[in-house]
Formats: sequence, structure tokens, C-alpha cells
Amino acid sequence: MIPVCEPALDGRELEYVRDCIETSWISSAGKYINLFEEKFAAYCGARYGIACSSGTTAIHLAMVALGIGPGDEVIIPDFTLIVSANMVVLAGAKPVLVDVDKRTWCLDPELIESKITDRTKAIMAVHMYGHPCDMTAITKIARKHNLFVIEDCAEAHGAEVNGVKVGCISDVACFSFYGNKILTTGEGGMLTCNDEFIAKRIRLLCNQGFQEPRFVHSVLGFNYRLTNVQAAIGLAQTEMAESKVEKKRWIGQKYNELLADWPHLTLPVEEPWARNVYWMYGVLVNDSFGLSKDQLMSELKSRGVDTRSFFCPMSLQPVFNGSDPRFPDATGDCPVSVDLWNRGLYLPSGLPLTQEDIETVVDKIKECKN
Repeated sequence: MIPVCEPALDGRELEYVRDCIETSWISSAGKYINLFEEKFAAYCGARYGIACSSGTTAIHLAMVALGIGPGDEVIIPDFTLIVSANMVVLAGAKPVLVDVDKRTWCLDPELIESKITDRTKAIMAVHMYGHPCDMTAITKIARKHNLFVIEDCAEAHGAEVNGVKVGCISDVACFSFYGNKILTTGEGGMLTCNDEFIAKRIRLLCNQGFQEPRFVHSVLGFNYRLTNVQAAIGLAQTEMAESKVEKKRWIGQKYNELLADWPHLTLPVEEPWARNVYWMYGVLVNDSFGLSKDQLMSELKSRGVDTRSFFCPMSLQPVFNGSDPRFPDATGDCPVSVDLWNRGLYLPSGLPLTQEDIETVVDKIKECKN
């Protein structure tokens, strides 16, 4: 079975983790946390980096640090992982769903302004499957309406907009280092920003609200800390960030080359202003294929190729059918998001993939054509 994704621990991870164990610095303090934060922030071009326990907690920290809470609204894409909506709800605010662009599969800037109200506090730009959002257009809208911009960069380490890396284009950016991400710590996250006040606020909230005098608290904080062991892995990963990004781009380009003349799949794009890092190589199954998305996934699995479905849109999530006023309106019209759910899947995209693996995947896809 060719797996859909595998991490690559091919740097100094073992050396750094061994140092943590030998020196007994294994919890939420130690030199690797600071080194990881500094190295990763520098890679993104941001002034500040604050490590945390996951990409999910990073988004929650961003919400709370920006003062987003009850009565506020946050614009998010309908097509995203449910974490985006969940963390808005957890902060006490309401997600407002906007459809995505049919080419990039990211938040469609042309649809945002119609959803802005006097309660709107922020726009969450989710960089989808490695392709960044049109941050130029989104930032322009946010400035016009005095809104915060939060980047969800979980799937886009190293992606760029007009030559600028994601993670420093917004008020706060949130990263995940889950096991399937380009850079991984197993579980873990990071927030990056350029504002000293916001950075200090996030750091305070992340660490139970501890400040001087200790055990006297002025804010409701959280235990969202990363361990020194995880940070040691993250530092080793960050030291090889660009080579990992280039490998991801190579994988995407190889698939593009081998599937370029195959009309039965719609392939991912890279807009002229973007650097797509192809976190996952996603395709849409066209009607001419003769199989549905689910049928193709089943056929590929029987042939030794693992795949995953695209995300289910927020507007189709049963959990949001309840009466909680914080839940998004799930009755809106988001046809692009629904189409992506119906036709989208991603192919094996892990860093250890070889050209032979990619050629095998493509051959197996073509075998499935009726």
C-alpha cells in the first residue's frame, strides 16, 4: 500500500531529542522551545513565534488574543476542516460561511463583503491543501472594514503570496505540526505575528496566564504549551524546511506532468502570484471518468493506493443543525464547496515518495477508468 502521507524525520531529530532526555528537559521549558520559535518565525519572515500544543489551540489562542468573543462574527471559508468553525464557536463568536474560489479552493474574496456586518470582527484565511489564499485582496477588504485577519497556515508551510511567505501577512498566523504536515512535531502548533503586544498576549494565554507575582492571575489562561521534546523535533524539521517544501513541490509537479493530458481529472492550480507547496495533491473526479469519487477511492485502495476524501463543507455538517446561536448558518448557498466535497480526493503526497511511487499511482488511476 502506498500511504497517503508519511512524515520524514531525516534531520537531527534524534540528536536533539536525546539531548532533552539526557539533560532531563522534557516538559514545557528548555532551550529547544526558544530555538524552535526563533527559527520558525525567521523562516516565515515574522518577528515573533509562540509555540503551542496544536494547530487547533493556535487558532483558539488567536481568537482570544484578538479579543474575539460573544456577539462577534468571524468570516471563514465553507470549505475547510471543522477546526476553523469549532474554534470560533469555542471563543464564543459565530462563524459566517463564505464559498471558495473554484480554482484555488481558498476563500473567495469576491464574496466576502456581502457577508460583513457590524458584528464582523475578523476574516480567517485558510490556505487550502498548500495553495495560499489571495491575501492581497483579503487584506484590502479587511483594512477597508477595520477587521482582523487570521491566517490558518496548517497546510501551507512555505507557501508564498507575491514572494512573501504565509505567516507574516496577517495580524496572526496559525500553524499545525501534526504528523501529516510538511514540518511535524507529532502534535504541535505555532502562532506567528509582527505585533509585540499580540505576541505577549498569546504567550500569556498559552501558559495558564502565569505572570508576576506567580499564582496571581489577571486573565483566564490555558495549558496550551508545547514540550521541549516536541520543540527539539520541530527545530530539526525547521532546519530542513526549504528542502521539504521543494520535495513537496517536486511531487506536485510530477503528478502535474503525468496527468496533464488526462482529461478525466481536474488538477490543482498554481496562480501566477502564488507558490503552491502541494501539502496534499488534490484532484477532482470529472464525470467522464465513469466512477464517482468514492468508487475511485475504493478501486485505488484495492490496487494498493491510499487516498483521502476532501473536507466536508461546514454548511453540510450535521453538528451545526442545532439551535446554538454561535453555530454558523448552514443553509447558505456554497456550490463550489459542495462540488469539492462531492468530487475531491487527494493522492499519496508524503515526503518519502519516489518517482516510481508517483508513476505507480498514476498508472493505477488510469487502470480504474471505465
